[in-house]
Amino acid sequence: MSNNLLTVAYIAASALFILSLGGLSNQESARKGNLYGILGMLIAFVATATVLPHGITEYATLSTVILPGVVIGAIVASRVAMTSMPELVAILHSFVGAAAVLVGVANYLEPNSSLTGVEATIHQLEIFIGVFIGAVTFTGSIIAFGKLRAIISSKSLMLPARHWLNLGMILASVWLGFQFMGTGSLSGLPALLIMCAIASLLGIHLVLAIGGADMPVVISMLNSYSGWAAAAAGFMLSNDLLIITGALVGSSGAILSYIMCKAMNRSFISVIAGGFGAGAGSGSAAPIEGEATATTVDEAAEMLKDAKSVIIVPGYGMAVAQAQHAVSDITRTLRDRGTQVRFGIHPVAGRLPGHMNVLLAEADVPYDIVLEMDEINEDFAKTDAVLVIGANDTVNPSAIEDPNSAIAGMPVLEVWNSTNVIVLKRSMASGYAGVENPLFYKSNTKMLFGDAKKNVDALLGKLSYA
Repeated sequence: MSNNLLTVAYIAASALFILSLGGLSNQESARKGNLYGILGMLIAFVATATVLPHGITEYATLSTVILPGVVIGAIVASRVAMTSMPELVAILHSFVGAAAVLVGVANYLEPNSSLTGVEATIHQLEIFIGVFIGAVTFTGSIIAFGKLRAIISSKSLMLPARHWLNLGMILASVWLGFQFMGTGSLSGLPALLIMCAIASLLGIHLVLAIGGADMPVVISMLNSYSGWAAAAAGFMLSNDLLIITGALVGSSGAILSYIMCKAMNRSFISVIAGGFGAGAGSGSAAPIEGEATATTVDEAAEMLKDAKSVIIVPGYGMAVAQAQHAVSDITRTLRDRGTQVRFGIHPVAGRLPGHMNVLLAEADVPYDIVLEMDEINEDFAKTDAVLVIGANDTVNPSAIEDPNSAIAGMPVLEVWNSTNVIVLKRSMASGYAGVENPLFYKSNTKMLFGDAKKNVDALLGKLSYA
C-alpha cells in the first residue's frame, strides 16, 4: 500500500471517527455511531499494519503481541457486566497512559537522527509532555478503578496543603523539563524518569482527593487525559491519525466533563486541580428528622395502579440488581393501563455518564419517555407517584436544603415534590457519596426494602394480574 493510499485511509478513518462521535450524541443513532467507530478503527489498524514505518517487516513478531491482545480484549468485553463498565473504562484509560509513557521513553532512547535544530527541540518537548500526561493518566486511572471497584475507599483524601503539594509537583516537573531540554543525547534520561515518577504521584494524589459522588466526572476527565496522551504519542510517532483521534477523544472528554460539572454545580477547574467535591459544605450536616416508613409490594402496587402519572428514577442499584428488563415490563404494563410513564435520568446516575440510558436502551424502553433531569424536574410536583430504584445521591434533598452537606449545590431530581415516592433499596445505608438521605424520612416516602430485581418482579406480577 503506497503512502498516498495510507493517507486516504487515515482521512477515511478520521471522518468515520467524527461521524461516530456525532452518532453517540443521540440515543437513536448511538448504535450507528458505534458501527462508524468500529469501522474507522478497523481501517486505521489495517492501514497502519500494512505500511509499517521505518522499514519494519517483522509481522510475525508483531502478531505475537496483537493476537493475544485481541483475544484478551474480546473475552473481557464479552464477560464484563454493565455494572462493571465504569471500572473497565477506568482501567482502559490507564493502558493509554502507560502506552504514552512507553512510547515517549522509547522515542528518547532511539532518537530520530534526521531531526536537527528546532525540529529536534520540538520533538524532545513532545516526548517530555507526552510522558507527563501519560504518567498522570496511568496512575490516576488506576486509583479511579480502585475506588469504583471498592478496593480503595470512596472518601476523599484531604492531605494538609494538598493544593500546594500539587503545585509543588507541577513546578518540580517544569524544572526537570528545563533540565531535560538542555541536555545532549540520552543524558536527559534521569530527568525524564524522575519527572515520570513525580507525575505518577501527582496522578495518584489528584484522584485520591476526589470523593466518590464525583467519580463519574473523574472518569470523563481521565477520558480526556487519555485522549491528549494519545495525541502526544501521535506527535512523537509522526502519526497524523493518532493525533486526530487523540484530539477528538481529549476535546470530547473535556466538553463532557464541563457539561457534567455544570449539571452538578461544580467548578471545572477544581476537577483538574483535585479535591473536587470535597468541602462543599463548610460545617456539620443538618440532623435528619422523622422516621422512615416501610411499605409492602401490595401497597406499592396499589399506589402505582391508582396513579395517573408515574416517573421512574433509576440508579446504580437497578444496574447491580439487573432489574432493567423487569422495569421495562412494568413500564409497558402501566402504559397499557393508560398511565403516563416517564423516566428521570440524572447526568451522573450510576457511575458513568449515560450508564442508565444504556441500561434502559438495552431493555427496549422507548427513547422518547427517557428524559434528562432538566427536562423533567418541574414535572414532579404534578406527578402522582415516583418509583426510585436504587438511586440515592441523585435524589438527595440535602443537596438543596442543607448548605453544610457534602453534596450541597449539586442539582438533584426533586422527587419529594410528587404526591407519593416509593424507594426501592436494600437498606437505609447512604449512597456512594457517604451522605445520609433525608428523602427516606419524608412523610410522602415509602421504603420498599429488599433486592430490587425481586421487588420489581413482584410489582410486575401484582400489576399484571390486577
